[in-house]
Amino acid sequence: MGSDNKNYEILGVSREEFEKDPIPSGREDGNESFCSKEGKGKRLWKKVKYQLVEYHSLPAYLRDNEFILGHYRSEWPLKQIFLSIFSIHNETLNVWTHLIGFFLFLALTIYTAMKVPKVVDLHSLQHFPDVLKKADLHKIHSELLTCIPSIPNMADLHRLRDELKSSLSSMDLLPSPSGWHIVELLSNCLPERFSNGNHTDVCVLHGMKEDMANIIAPLMVRPITRWPFFAFLGGAMFCLLASSTCHLLSCHSKRLSYIMLRLDYAGIAALISTSFYPPVYYAFMCKPFFCNLYLGCITILGIATIIVSLLPFFQKPEFRNIRTSLFFGMGMSGVAPILHKLILFGNQPEALHTTGYEILMGIFYGIGALVYVTRIPERWKPGKFDIAGHSHQVFHVLVVAGAYTHYRASLVYLRWREQKGC
Repeated sequence: MGSDNKNYEILGVSREEFEKDPIPSGREDGNESFCSKEGKGKRLWKKVKYQLVEYHSLPAYLRDNEFILGHYRSEWPLKQIFLSIFSIHNETLNVWTHLIGFFLFLALTIYTAMKVPKVVDLHSLQHFPDVLKKADLHKIHSELLTCIPSIPNMADLHRLRDELKSSLSSMDLLPSPSGWHIVELLSNCLPERFSNGNHTDVCVLHGMKEDMANIIAPLMVRPITRWPFFAFLGGAMFCLLASSTCHLLSCHSKRLSYIMLRLDYAGIAALISTSFYPPVYYAFMCKPFFCNLYLGCITILGIATIIVSLLPFFQKPEFRNIRTSLFFGMGMSGVAPILHKLILFGNQPEALHTTGYEILMGIFYGIGALVYVTRIPERWKPGKFDIAGHSHQVFHVLVVAGAYTHYRASLVYLRWREQKGC
């Protein structure tokens, strides 16, 4: 007899008999006796109703993993379901692993939005006037005329400084590929021509050269757009929150389970699709054709997957392998742009660095998918991993780890393009 049926032994009746007549016999014995027994029966029914049940007691739509034998919630009211987030059952860790992941990515999104790109040293910019005062400006000016003939007098140098500062504060940056050559010219020409000066001049000059490089460098390229980065973060948060909500609410009713499962599948497709945006956009931002091609393909594939996920038959347990294969195929489609990136930029350390992150991310997702399909370890010992350690919980942890690895890779991509442009 299941653990849920044992609760009815308190009343000395079977579950079927109790559901037909939850009020104990003796209604004819007077109002006081009747009310007392009625209240007791209702209290006992409430206790029995919200007890965890075993797999064989579940309705068909809640039967997904026959190797998890007990500790199920079945058709509870929403109030009890929301309160169950703080109780122990076989979905507790499924809810919390992705709920904690959601808050992690929410914090990362806020951090990324507030972080100032460190292409320019703002501290050096604040002390730029002091550096000019300490330097021998007439001597530097004569050398700048040799290195940069376009500055005819000291007034122009001051005006250039003011224009650069105002441009930096407004962040209305002008693209000029040749600007990087100006920085290189300052770096290479000035120290060489002042190599015979006194120690103070050399130190001041090196400081000024560094400050001018910090000011001029970010003015050579426009700020790199961040929408691909935030699209990925949004997709990750949507996936994690949808998954956590699905595991919490699906036990309420067949209709709500139907809705939640489709939301869960849509979240997985959104995470996979948006994960492509930062690497594809930043790797191929200087090659618009390939950038648009890869982004368009993965977007169409993601939308198609979401549409297929809405079909009723897709949620059945027998389609578990097909679901996994579909999402795995979406992930594997990222191999093409990664190989293309290595062909184009294989000699740059950032390309190798990001590829390492992407391989690690693929390992996390791949192992997660394998565990999800094979239902290991509960397959080996049914009933032993009902509360903690079953495959879906392991899958959740690996998804969060893979998404965070991808976040680290996206930071490298962003820094790469902000510092080097096209």
